[in-house]
Amino acid sequence: MSVWEDVAGQPDVVTQLRGAVQVPSAMTHAWLFTGPPGSGRSTAARAFAAALQCDREDLGQRGCGACHACRTVLAGTHADVQVVATEKLSIGVDDVRALVQRAARAPSSGRWRVVLVEDADRFTEHSANTLLKSIEEPPPRTVWLLCAPSPEDMVTTIQSRCRPVRLRVPSADDVAALLVRRDGIDPTMAAYAARAAQSHVGLARRLARDEGARTRRRQVLQLAFEVTGVGEAVVRAGELVEVASEEAAAATAERDAAERAELLRSLGAEAAGSLPPALRSQVKALEDDQKKRATRARRDVLDRALVDLASLYRDVLVVQLGAGVDLVNAELAREVGALARRGAPEQTLARLDAISTARRRIAASVSPLLAVEAMALALRP
Repeated sequence: MSVWEDVAGQPDVVTQLRGAVQVPSAMTHAWLFTGPPGSGRSTAARAFAAALQCDREDLGQRGCGACHACRTVLAGTHADVQVVATEKLSIGVDDVRALVQRAARAPSSGRWRVVLVEDADRFTEHSANTLLKSIEEPPPRTVWLLCAPSPEDMVTTIQSRCRPVRLRVPSADDVAALLVRRDGIDPTMAAYAARAAQSHVGLARRLARDEGARTRRRQVLQLAFEVTGVGEAVVRAGELVEVASEEAAAATAERDAAERAELLRSLGAEAAGSLPPALRSQVKALEDDQKKRATRARRDVLDRALVDLASLYRDVLVVQLGAGVDLVNAELAREVGALARRGAPEQTLARLDAISTARRRIAASVSPLLAVEAMALALRP
């Protein structure tokens, strides 16, 4: 199986990257992968990294997916491919300095030293400037693969020095076919998950495999039907934020505990009743990192809930305008129709704007509860 088979619905991108692997003159030292969330930016970048390192001598066969190099790159264990996927709110300058130092080394076994940054939009201005020198004057066998939602998320100086790779949202059919082929998902469930996730590959996979995720999504959509007054709006907003916080906490708690236990073990203090002063700073640094990760997890979970809610009002607008396109929430067609009859398109657009505003406010560190309460009040009939 080729490494490109998991790059769903991106034939132009695959052609571009294959060409760079097969024609040395088409290769460059820095690439910027951009596209909407779920379009497969990091998947395409990993496939490209695997093809660059592929053991096949025939250029046309590189990216075979079967050789040792391809398999280790895709598994994240190749010695010359470093993948950076931060779980913090930003990538700091110290992290970038470490990357630049590693990127300066010659590859140990592969053809290239590849550094893949999945969240390049999280560089701070200072860390981006630290990276710029390595992008401008790279070592001869080093390749930077940066992933971001859009070119505008990167500082202009880095953006201008990278070759762009622009991904689009794949079709729901392409995502469903990938779930069936790669994960063995039932075709009917795969079609539902791909549609409900709005072609976000990772979320579609989760919806297809996790009944709890499907239940939580249904609970979020109920907000549109249950908010009828100020009291209901405030209560439902609080419930939505609480559910998001609990889900994020559940996803990080076990890992946090394991990291703390490992740190204490490495410091020889796992059995200590209280930490010596000399060790407290290291534990405090770990706890600070975990808090940042938890904050990002809460934001991500809540943002996804708001995207799901927006998909329902998108369906309402489709019905009101008679657009004749498929509904994202086809299983709720009757309820969507009832909402459409209760209002006008202008009101639905105002509700979509309210959801968008809440997402922007949360991303700007406004209190999630206040942002969601304001949004819920705007959703009232």
